[in-house]
Amino acid sequence: MERSTAAEGEREPEEPGWEVDPEDEQGAAIVAFVGRQLRARREAAGMRAAEFAAAMGYGEGLVYKVEGGTRIPRAEYLDKADEVLGAGGSVAAMKGDVAEARYPKRVRDLARMEAKAVDLQWYGAHDIHGLLQTEEYMRALFEMRQPAYTSGEVHRVTAARLARQVIFEREHAPALSFVLEEVTLRRPLGGRMVLRGQLERLLHIGQLRNVSLQVMPTDLEEHAGVDGSITMLKFGDGTAVGRSPGVAAGRPVDSPKELRVLELRYGMVRAQALTPRESLAFVGQLLGET
Repeated sequence: MERSTAAEGEREPEEPGWEVDPEDEQGAAIVAFVGRQLRARREAAGMRAAEFAAAMGYGEGLVYKVEGGTRIPRAEYLDKADEVLGAGGSVAAMKGDVAEARYPKRVRDLARMEAKAVDLQWYGAHDIHGLLQTEEYMRALFEMRQPAYTSGEVHRVTAARLARQVIFEREHAPALSFVLEEVTLRRPLGGRMVLRGQLERLLHIGQLRNVSLQVMPTDLEEHAGVDGSITMLKFGDGTAVGRSPGVAAGRPVDSPKELRVLELRYGMVRAQALTPRESLAFVGQLLGET
């Protein structure tokens, strides 16, 4: 017997964030292909959509959306479909194909670049780098965005940012250097408890051997980062890409001349900031005050 709408909502909530992004042609093509494969296997098994939905424990409407390529199936959906269809693992194997389609294309592209990087350097003028954020802090930030995100969009972009944090689990981890403004560590976005959790994560990440975490004090009389944030990714083949609002109107750059400007500026920012040891002590002090 088919589950009720409420029961279906408990298993697979109809969140807009899991819908296919119509502007993501690659992701949409992958999801459409998986949907066609699922429908072909269901029909080959002699199952109507209603029968398949009942066996799956999901609603018939969701089955049609997945097979029509307008809905991105979750991993557990594909696992269950593999079991119901007796596919011997071939349906479950498609989880890898759809995993990336869950995330916005620009985030996927950024994650791929981070995965190739051997050195990442970052200075943030107003924020904490996504690789350093807790899930609660991310969610608080995305819920504050204007124009407002839907709940599904918040869920989707939060999941995408969390997925990028696998960079810390790489066997050959890159060198990661972060400089954060003191004011961002004092601002209680999401509430005091969210800030406490964020400070605790910074203390943990800052002690990793491949990570340098520095704090830029607010009361400095000189500041090399007045032109805004700086991001630089260096790769194993000697190439690099960087970005900053003060260089090339904020567009990504890879020419040696523009990269030298960013390196000079970032080097000055690091020199003016607290040392990594001083910075961890400072974050610990802030945690005690929060």
